[in-house]
Amino acid sequence: MGRVTARRRVLRVRDGEASYRPDTLAAEEPMEIRVGGRPLTVTMRTPGDDFDLAAGFLVSEGVVHTAEDVAGIRYCAGATADGSNTYNVVDIGLATGVAAPDASLERNFYTTSSCGLCGKASLDAVRTTAAWTVAEDPLRISTDTLAALPDKLRAAQRVFDTTGGLHAAALFAPTGELLCLREDVGRHNAVDKVIGHALREGHLPLRGTILMVSGRASFELVQKAAMAGIPLLAAVSAPSSLAVDLAAETGLTLVGFLRGTSMNIYTHDERLDTA
Repeated sequence: MGRVTARRRVLRVRDGEASYRPDTLAAEEPMEIRVGGRPLTVTMRTPGDDFDLAAGFLVSEGVVHTAEDVAGIRYCAGATADGSNTYNVVDIGLATGVAAPDASLERNFYTTSSCGLCGKASLDAVRTTAAWTVAEDPLRISTDTLAALPDKLRAAQRVFDTTGGLHAAALFAPTGELLCLREDVGRHNAVDKVIGHALREGHLPLRGTILMVSGRASFELVQKAAMAGIPLLAAVSAPSSLAVDLAAETGLTLVGFLRGTSMNIYTHDERLDTA
């Protein structure tokens, strides 16, 4: 799995017996995102699907909306003083006519793997304007189909099986078919990787789809779903109050505590068929 995982020596204690052994950990490294050569942000992420992550981040920030908005994505060579490439700096070139990110989007410090909004220049910059509306999306899905998604997500988490330390985000069709899954130490990074993949494949907006996340549903995850045109976000854990408010405002269906046959539908329950 390369840099997605790392091995470290640990002292393991089980039932009073102690022994040294190697342990597999989820890798975490910083990645700087540049636009047109200009640094925009640094995020702590699990290496892998880096181009999807960078593209999805720009979708979430309202910078790009279609594959045609991106002229190219590349790793920056010579990222260290000795000229070697760390593969931790990604530069996105925008197509002619696509405006560069506003300075208000720049982070004061960096984006951590646990909190995508840390360091935002201002809270006003959070409520970005989506290119599409999800309010009129005709998606309907049965609660039985929705209840099966956590197990499908967990079964597809390849790296989690070896580390136990990664979040996952998955895109599903209304039939329950898995369309795309990405893993990362950060929930928001996993979602950006899913959205970035969809952008690069020319699938935005993601109408009629369901985004399933392995953790809680934060304000930022609701925002990212809305920015990508996803009408339903489901999480295995709780949403925040601001996440519920934003989902109600944008017309997005928000489901939390999706475990087994139980779930809480916080907003726009008209999309759920409980019969």
